[in-house]
Amino acid sequence: MNDPIVSASDPILLAGGGEFRHADLIVARTWAKRAVAADGGAAVLLRHGVMPEAVIGDLDSLPDAVRAALPRGVLHRIEEQDSTDFDKCLRHISAPLILGLGFLGARVDHQLSVFNRLVARPDVRCILIGREDVVFHCPRALALTLAPGMRVSLFPMRPVTGQSTGLRWPIDGLAFVPGGRVGTSNEAVEAEVRLAMDGPGMLVILPRAALEAAVRAVLSVACAPWIARA
Repeated sequence: MNDPIVSASDPILLAGGGEFRHADLIVARTWAKRAVAADGGAAVLLRHGVMPEAVIGDLDSLPDAVRAALPRGVLHRIEEQDSTDFDKCLRHISAPLILGLGFLGARVDHQLSVFNRLVARPDVRCILIGREDVVFHCPRALALTLAPGMRVSLFPMRPVTGQSTGLRWPIDGLAFVPGGRVGTSNEAVEAEVRLAMDGPGMLVILPRAALEAAVRAVLSVACAPWIARA
């Protein structure tokens, strides 16, 4: 991680430029009292009545009216074009968890780019919240408390293997790979689902109703993050 622009001992809310429901914002702020925006996400936050404490990115999507409404010192321009605004935020926010709103449900290419960066920054704990789903990069070990029958989808962004308990279709011994075997539409058959991955690269996709369970699991002391790649 680069030198942090925002440091926090509690979760941080990160807003992207996509629209999100006010109800989801309210729920996210039960864990994340402080808000940061990725470039044009500042405009979305302001429409919801939330002033970001920092706006990070190349700032090419920020309307003049929004710039004028922001206090001095809030804008943090990172001009290099080799990374996305989402990636710039992951690099410059230091927090136990980032809750992302406005990154799911709009353009597919944007979503794929965001998923790519989740895997590229394996040491950063980040949960993306959408209308239908929550998505996060699976850590080394994960214990989720879920209702039996709840959907648990696993999608590999690179070759990865792992073990599971509590799933209808166990993943032990399976080799997941993009363009090959994936683990979508699995489901919980026990109250606790445990996953252990042999390496980084697996996305966990749960129903929106599992947000609280995801937050508790990812914040757990037993949930060890991956080490950042050089």
